[in-house]
Amino acid sequence: MGARRGTTRARGVRAAAAALAALGLLATGCGGGSGSGDGKVTIRYSWWGAKDRAELIQKTVEMFEKEHPNIKVKTDFSEYTDFWSKFNTQAAGGNAPDVFQNSYAFLRKYGDKNLLLDLNGQAKAGNLSLKGFRDGLEKAGDIDGKLLGVPVGANTFALFYNPDAYRKAGVTVEAGWTWDDFFAAAEKVRKSDDTLYGASDNANVMYLYDLYLRQNGKAFFTKDGKLGFTEDDLTKWWGRWQQHAKADELVPGKKSEQAKPKASISADLSASEFTWDNFLVRFAAETKTSLDLGPIPTTDGKRTGQYLSSLMLSGSARTQHPKEVAQFIDFMTHDPEVGKVMGYNRGIPATTSQYDAYEPQGVDAKIAAYEKSVSAQLEPITPHPAGADVAEAAFLRIYTQVALGQTSMGKAVDQFFNEADSALGS
Repeated sequence: MGARRGTTRARGVRAAAAALAALGLLATGCGGGSGSGDGKVTIRYSWWGAKDRAELIQKTVEMFEKEHPNIKVKTDFSEYTDFWSKFNTQAAGGNAPDVFQNSYAFLRKYGDKNLLLDLNGQAKAGNLSLKGFRDGLEKAGDIDGKLLGVPVGANTFALFYNPDAYRKAGVTVEAGWTWDDFFAAAEKVRKSDDTLYGASDNANVMYLYDLYLRQNGKAFFTKDGKLGFTEDDLTKWWGRWQQHAKADELVPGKKSEQAKPKASISADLSASEFTWDNFLVRFAAETKTSLDLGPIPTTDGKRTGQYLSSLMLSGSARTQHPKEVAQFIDFMTHDPEVGKVMGYNRGIPATTSQYDAYEPQGVDAKIAAYEKSVSAQLEPITPHPAGADVAEAAFLRIYTQVALGQTSMGKAVDQFFNEADSALGS
């Protein structure tokens, strides 16, 4: 709990005062934040992301501290995988950061472990406003009546592609194109330019497979928290990508691994890749190649299965400063100047005050135009049960082993279902 012990050298009044001081230190040591004799409160704030995000967030933290001089914010950031590893260690020791970046996929997992602060009480107390959110996003962090996260940005999945490479190959990207069209495009690009692969191998991306399943009347997870597809379904999905990988149309697994932490497309290895649309901001900082956003391929020429997902801010259930945490979240989600600083780094701003304050330029304008183009196709998000993060990690890792030639398709599918079923309590 981070408690500190003191020794009492005097007796009487001084002994009582020392004991009270020790108790005070013990109370503020839990949950990461602390207080001081001058009335100032310190809270810890952690997030994941690249250096460009850290620089922007640090500016907004300084803005918050200027407006709230009684609150000091200690910051810390890591890459995605390292962030959660560190967070889990901190949470296990009762020392999670007071406020941290979160996503929809983790709300139920950490909510079920009673690690997340229910922010409804702070909203009722007037420390956090739930008004002015776009597209009903104020409900995005509601899990079984508890408000476990507040969105700072929203995004959806997209196809990233190199327009020059597609143009050279004679490929046109348009709404309603199919998976057959996509893989045919990858083949054409590879044939037209042997220095560039047609596509990154994204068979291991859970969210992409979820869209494909939704197009076919299923989903990665069912409403009761189980896997929503069969071993045969997964064999066909992974098998199709492997077919094109073996035809030398997709970036080989070894090259993808060597390119990290860059993505294959921002490492200029491939002409197309699927991920969240706000990654265009990051990719633009990693490559000089111009990239565009295109529609998700479909099964029937109509349905993409897309939905809005959100990056959120959550509070620790063990924080000693829930009021200050709520004030911090409120500032980061509503203050117009924060919106101007952050732009679309974490997705399109979730509140109208920040959305209206920021006029997108460059890659941000591309993201805004893309989300506007797909807005009519957006559907409710697939529910994420406790254990979803473990299933996602297994999906990524096990197919990567297939791509690297380290295991067979049959063994990989069996291994995934065994690990995922265990994680989901099936």
